[in-house]
Amino acid sequence: MRTDPPGPVRTGTLFSVFATAVLSMLLLGDGLAINLLLIAVPAALAAYFASPTAGSRPDAWSLTWAVGGLGLLIVPALRDAGWPSFLAIVSAVALGSLALHGCRTWLGIVLSPIGLFDAVWKGTVWGWRGMRERGGSARGAGPAMRAVAMTAALLLVFGALFAGADAAFADLLSDLIPEISLAWVPLHLLFLVVGAVGALAAAHVAASPLRWDRLVVKPGRARGRMEWALPLIVLNALFGAFNAVQLAVLFGGYDTVRDRTGLSYSAYARQGFWQLLLATLLTLLVIVFALRWAPRGGARDRSLVRAVLGTLCALTLVVVASAVRRMDMYVEAYGLTRLRISVVAVELWLGVIILLIMAAGIWGARWLPRAVAASAAAGVLAFGLLSPDAMIAERNVHRYEDTGKFDLDYARQLSADAIPALDKLPEPQRSCAIKSIADGLGPKGGPWYAMSLGESRARRIIEERPPSAHWGLCAEERADVSYR
Repeated sequence: MRTDPPGPVRTGTLFSVFATAVLSMLLLGDGLAINLLLIAVPAALAAYFASPTAGSRPDAWSLTWAVGGLGLLIVPALRDAGWPSFLAIVSAVALGSLALHGCRTWLGIVLSPIGLFDAVWKGTVWGWRGMRERGGSARGAGPAMRAVAMTAALLLVFGALFAGADAAFADLLSDLIPEISLAWVPLHLLFLVVGAVGALAAAHVAASPLRWDRLVVKPGRARGRMEWALPLIVLNALFGAFNAVQLAVLFGGYDTVRDRTGLSYSAYARQGFWQLLLATLLTLLVIVFALRWAPRGGARDRSLVRAVLGTLCALTLVVVASAVRRMDMYVEAYGLTRLRISVVAVELWLGVIILLIMAAGIWGARWLPRAVAASAAAGVLAFGLLSPDAMIAERNVHRYEDTGKFDLDYARQLSADAIPALDKLPEPQRSCAIKSIADGLGPKGGPWYAMSLGESRARRIIEERPPSAHWGLCAEERADVSYR
């Protein structure tokens, strides 16, 4: 799987690694927001400049993965909530590994992140060797990097002197340049090392990627038509019967649910959502093994496989719609939470995968692994941009306006993204919901590069209308309106 060793480190790669290390040292440590994107851009450039040593420029898919990975890092810059930001960062690393390796198969897409860890030590040695080769030369990167280091030292010395001489100039520098105290110097030096090592690892992979696509999984033994098709046809019949009941009950309204089951709308929804989610996951597993053991005798076998699995996929889409409808009913009764919005997002993504499998049955499956990866990344990006905490707060505020029921304890656990929606509540509910979030933000915001747009908006609302309710009143309100 290994390609030839990478060639010499290019000058552009070294400068990009240096920029990544310096930005990591200056911008990390105060939080995660736009600083992640600012650090990732020179790291991506380091890999781009190193890619010609692998023998070719990045192709269209690699550039798409790279742009998508950088785009995912917009989410921490916009949202204060940690959980969608975490998903976005993990997905950005995964897309970055795909951009570096250029994988196309299922195994390649799954295993490509391992290549980044494999290159940590090799990339560091490769970069150090390149620095030593250029350091003693009269031309190339050595003199240029020494000039950059000298420039940084002069700016540091004279900038400190001018800041001490003029208060206005000092304020300008404090807004633009991070303040680094002596106590935090070891941590910032660690960030410098991490940034340099990470950028070198990415560049090394781009220069000498592991060819994960060369790993081949042998196809399973083809089964006879009867042995393969009979269990799936019976399963399709079971799906059809279940879906007929679902269409009659779920979309028939409250009276139909009560008459058929004797349960309330919310109880009926809570009864089956998780089973339907598991059924969707198991259906995908069935499709995987069915394709592995499918008969491969000729055109008639291909038509049989498409007909049986196409029917199963179509029926599974109805199961997906039923699960989403059940969760919508449950939210109407009990409100929206992070878990509920997350599982609905996963269920919708599973529905997209089923649609992609149906399309692959018509037009071929070479593009399917990359399409599934792209759909996952697009889903994570959309999830972060839609701001789930804000959606939760807005939905529950509307529910309070309609029913007078509001889970105050849960609202206090949301992030600053929820404050614009919670600000619409009447007093004292507004102050009781916002106060805990405001206390968690603290009196002073972080630097511009470590503050998300959600936190900035929340601080502006809190400054304009500070929470006014005291603890005793909030305790009474909690007893009155808390509802689960």
